[in-house]
Amino acid sequence: MKKIISIAVLGLIITSNAMAVEEVEYEIIKANEVYEVRKYSDRLAIETLSTNQNSGFRKLFNYISGSNQKKEEIKMTAPVTQVKKNGKMTMQFYLPSKFNKGNVPNPTNSDVKVLDIKGGYYAVIKYSGRSSDSNFIKHKDILEEELKNNNILILGPPIKAIYNGPFTLPMLRRNEAMFEIDIKTAT
Repeated sequence: MKKIISIAVLGLIITSNAMAVEEVEYEIIKANEVYEVRKYSDRLAIETLSTNQNSGFRKLFNYISGSNQKKEEIKMTAPVTQVKKNGKMTMQFYLPSKFNKGNVPNPTNSDVKVLDIKGGYYAVIKYSGRSSDSNFIKHKDILEEELKNNNILILGPPIKAIYNGPFTLPMLRRNEAMFEIDIKTAT
């Protein structure tokens, strides 16, 4: 039951027309028919280990719902990302741009960490459909092959970015697979 409620809440938050969702800002450096290269600035996120999509989501959602030291509610942003670190899957929510290291509420749950994600250059492929692992792997593989064909050096693990909730029709969903890259090899 908790899983259904969590999914419903995520769907309502991300797909609600009444609520504008802030997205992480970036600049498109170059694009081709398959992918684009983006420049991201430094940004803050909250992160937790994710044994499954629901467990990670619930911990992060509780934080933005006021389960933090300031008991401050924080607006949802997009995307929600997943990346493997040290052999374990993590989930991240990006914090709204009004937050910095000086004013971000500290988590009350020791499983939730605030982290500063350094800016950098990322190759990104967009795709629609479900945010399933198989759909992600298919597009991650396409992107990885294109980057190798273009002699672009990949600097980190693949990142799964989800922009819409589960109640968005699959053909209207925006998902992305991303790799941090060495920009010197991309020009």
